[in-house]
Amino acid sequence: MYARAVAATTTVILGTAALLTPLSAAEARAGEVGRPTVVAHRGASAYAPENTLASIDKAAELGFTWVENDVQRTKDGELVVIHDDSLRRTTDVEKVFPDRAPWKVKDFTAAEISRLDAGSWFSPAYAGTRVPTLEQYMRRVERNHEKLLLEIKNPELYPGIEQQTLKLLSNEGWLGPRHHDRLIVQSFSADSLRTVHELRPAVTTAYLGRPPVAELPEYAHFVDLINPSYGSISGAYVSAVHTFTGPHGRTLGVFAWTVDDPATAWQVAGYGVDGVITNRPDVVRAALGTD
Repeated sequence: MYARAVAATTTVILGTAALLTPLSAAEARAGEVGRPTVVAHRGASAYAPENTLASIDKAAELGFTWVENDVQRTKDGELVVIHDDSLRRTTDVEKVFPDRAPWKVKDFTAAEISRLDAGSWFSPAYAGTRVPTLEQYMRRVERNHEKLLLEIKNPELYPGIEQQTLKLLSNEGWLGPRHHDRLIVQSFSADSLRTVHELRPAVTTAYLGRPPVAELPEYAHFVDLINPSYGSISGAYVSAVHTFTGPHGRTLGVFAWTVDDPATAWQVAGYGVDGVITNRPDVVRAALGTD
């Protein structure tokens, strides 16, 4: 029975690895032997402050190609890379602007945010680290020869953020053929992803969450991947996702998040996922034997 289960899982992985756009040829070959793509969540965020240039530099230093980030917008319309809609958790905003509670990103200008320390909360070694603009971030990703899983965060707070993000990506050369396998745009908002797909049909998109199987045919019109929390899925669910074809004529993929320990990495790999999103990419790589 165990051998049959392994064979079934291998068949699923073989069927999807060669078809999923975000994978390079080398990554696809890894998938053929049951090795999911490893994505550094907010950069190598267990080892450097999340969503900073230091974090993606650390991911590159550790030898990881794929990084994930979060994009929000300032009061004066600048796109910045930060996870929370408040600056409070990951900067010293309470000290610098004590009278500006609740310290929402959308209530501060880019110049004000550029004054904040986004590293000391994590470690004194990162004192003075800044919240990067998306433009700064993209240029560092390019310099590091990395690939990006970009999350449009809280789009309901930022009308038109899809158009603005795509425009910046285009300006930085990330929507051309040279980068077609280096970018995935994801969101928890299905409406936001529909907008991205309508504006730029060639862009690979991913829905963050676990839609019911009955709703997957609708999602398959505008997303290429379903990216659920690891605790919300099973092998049966991953297999079900793999039966659908996305907007680019390829099998829907599954990237599971956020997986930080060997046992969970083995569990989700056994489900047949195509990617694992993790704060500890080196731990997952060691567990799964990925390159």
